[in-house]
Amino acid sequence: MFTNTYLPHVGGVARSVSTFAEDLRKAGHGVRIIAPTFPEMKGEIEEDIVRVPAIQNFNGSDFSVRIPVPGVIYDSISEFKPDIIHGHHPFLLGDAALRTSRFFDLPLIFTHHTLYENYTHYVPLDSMALKRFVIRLATEYANLCNQVIAPSTSVQKLLIDRGVKSPVEVLPSGIDLDFFKKGDGKRFRRRYRINEETVVIGHIGRLAKEKNLSFLAGAVARYMKENAKACFVVAGQGNAEQNIREIFCENNIEDRLIMPGNFIGAELADCYAAADIFVFASHSETQGLVLAEAMAAATPVIALSASGVNDVMKDRANGIKLAADASEEEFAAALADALDDRPRLETWSRNALETAHGFSRQKSAARLAALYEKIIAGGHYPHATEFDFIDSVLLAIKTEWELLQEKGGAVVDSLSDRTER
Repeated sequence: MFTNTYLPHVGGVARSVSTFAEDLRKAGHGVRIIAPTFPEMKGEIEEDIVRVPAIQNFNGSDFSVRIPVPGVIYDSISEFKPDIIHGHHPFLLGDAALRTSRFFDLPLIFTHHTLYENYTHYVPLDSMALKRFVIRLATEYANLCNQVIAPSTSVQKLLIDRGVKSPVEVLPSGIDLDFFKKGDGKRFRRRYRINEETVVIGHIGRLAKEKNLSFLAGAVARYMKENAKACFVVAGQGNAEQNIREIFCENNIEDRLIMPGNFIGAELADCYAAADIFVFASHSETQGLVLAEAMAAATPVIALSASGVNDVMKDRANGIKLAADASEEEFAAALADALDDRPRLETWSRNALETAHGFSRQKSAARLAALYEKIIAGGHYPHATEFDFIDSVLLAIKTEWELLQEKGGAVVDSLSDRTER
């Protein structure tokens, strides 16, 4: 598996890769991960993980830019002798995944975790042309793969509409149901001195611009100004943290905003369990993983309609799903509607727990292993030792040409669209 983000980084892709790897290994499969180094790492030896040097937090984003180190990846792959390559990004280490699959003549799977056009603000000269470019880049990369995985049905439809011709299968990342069921909300409330009468509105995730957190903070603040017995717990870190604090200060309710930072382990499950309602406003998700985690802790959700979200939310059954363009006033009104009817909220809580069962990590890993086996059985993929030197050189040239065509085509399309407009 090739990924631009991995532990100890906190994020959806990192969690997805680590969860799948752990469960596949438990089922008896061998998994080797190619990932960047991170400053937080303490130099410990990691079994079956190959770290490559990288520039961290490129332009303030969560992406790492790999520093090329010739031979490190190929030596590892040669020793490991994999049956299949699984890339989790279409660029950076995604390029390395494609090169590796071509060099060793192995099938390549690509999971389209991210709507990359929602992240172009991390790059200088952000523009509509740049958004078209990254859409085309990801689409053409997908078409160089044997199989594409979409984390949700809405993303599957989007990829097909954008021109992905490779087979696209829906396979969500799984969650640890038992872990989130064990969350102790009372323990969390005691730790942060939140009494039992206080309504806890919760949010967990990266605090980044693309998560629509200004809108979310504004909507929750509107509700809390009218409800003195409510607090907002926002767990996570990111460049939107200060903006959230400013919104609550402007509304003179900063004393009821709790921002404890990132959680791992039992504290994460406790945080979900402590919330009476979980709120979410991102338009950029490919899978509503945090929504499924909240529901596994029996916490109903209020969210805006979006790709990924729609696969998890059942309006008026496990929470409230609002229109994608809902206003802050409408979101605040939904909070009041949900929290003012406790018997109904308890019903939603039970339904949320039932919804979460469809996202079991064991089920997801079993489906992924079955997909691997199906693709591997589709053809013979000899190891590089079966090629002579000339074949290897020609294959390398062909792969670089494919990558150049992929990126060049994206550039031409984005520029021609801009010219036409």
